[in-house]
Amino acid sequence: MFRIESHLREVPLKQLRPTQLTVGFREVDEKRKSWAKLGDKERRRAMGEQLFPVVKGPGKAFYVLDSHHTALALVHEQAESVQAGLVEDLSHLDHDAFWIFLDHHCWMHIYDAKGKRRQFSDMPKRFEDMHDDPYRSLAGIVRDAGGFAKAEEPFLEFLWANYFRGTVPARIVRSDPKKAKQLALALAKKQDAAHLPGWCGKR
Repeated sequence: MFRIESHLREVPLKQLRPTQLTVGFREVDEKRKSWAKLGDKERRRAMGEQLFPVVKGPGKAFYVLDSHHTALALVHEQAESVQAGLVEDLSHLDHDAFWIFLDHHCWMHIYDAKGKRRQFSDMPKRFEDMHDDPYRSLAGIVRDAGGFAKAEEPFLEFLWANYFRGTVPARIVRSDPKKAKQLALALAKKQDAAHLPGWCGKR
């Protein structure tokens, strides 16, 4: 994990960069709906409470380590700036050394929507350029329904997404979310998933 080592700062949202290839668009849409319901005063207060942990990378750009779904939702809602907390200044590293450092510390997720590892050069430069992984959305739905517990394991939901990816048919995930949820909830309790962080089944 990581710790924020500096005072908070206000950073233009468009200056932040992602450290993962994909998000679940369905989960992003749910966050957008929540933000859209807020009045101006409530939104300002919520924005003040939302914190993005970042590292400073090559070119002194800020890279977000968490809350990518919220970041993309705020981009779509045309938010201008967010609160960021610096975890580490890595701006002295070149691009390869920077990504290797993040990879080593599990501060990035370089896997695509099929669960396949990609090259560092494939990392998008904008949140808008991240791709949809429907199984990541499914994992979020199962988590919220109590199918597994939130844990500190990095990219926990992606681990569960890959588990569901091999069993729940993609056509059901896309066309029948309720059925996909039922299938995934049943799978989450099985012994086959006991190795995954947050597993809530019975041994």
